[in-house]
Amino acid sequence: LHALLKSRFGYDLFLPMQEEVITSVLDGRDSLVLMPTGGGKSLCYQLPALLMDGVTLVVSPLIALMKDQVDALRATGIEAGYVNSTLSPAEISRVQRQAFDGKLKVLYAAPERLAMSAFRRFLHSIALSLIAVDEAHCISQWGHEFRPEYRRLAELHDDFPDISIHAFTATATLQVREDIANQLALRDPEFLIGAFDRP
Repeated sequence: LHALLKSRFGYDLFLPMQEEVITSVLDGRDSLVLMPTGGGKSLCYQLPALLMDGVTLVVSPLIALMKDQVDALRATGIEAGYVNSTLSPAEISRVQRQAFDGKLKVLYAAPERLAMSAFRRFLHSIALSLIAVDEAHCISQWGHEFRPEYRRLAELHDDFPDISIHAFTATATLQVREDIANQLALRDPEFLIGAFDRP
């Protein structure tokens, strides 16, 4: 892990809790991760993606962040792509073909995309390694940013029973955390809660 952290991401040390979360992800158990903004959540699914066969699917509602993260991954030599409403149908087909051909390690998609049956069929045509749900508080009816499109994500476990699902958020009360786990149908999830008092 430390060798990959240095060679691919350029860091000497993990931030607090990152290594614990990454180990949990690699163990294949569902998890809910609460880490502060700037705590390095994205590394917790990006690094495991390099160690696992197949494609890591990242569900994110933040289109600008998708592009930033994909650009950052490509800059380190990690093949990544995204599918969202900013792309033309031809561009979407190209990205999906790359995933199908095994040329992508990380694929970002908006939650609205996962509600489309054609995209679901595409996901069944590729080898998924894990599923990360970013900004997971958006699925909770008790969260302040509830998005109805996120409700369809509960179907992911039915669609992909052998793939672990990991929910990431920087903002969730105990009630919201429990609701996220229920709404995503997480199976015996590990709850990993980071410290929020930073210098």
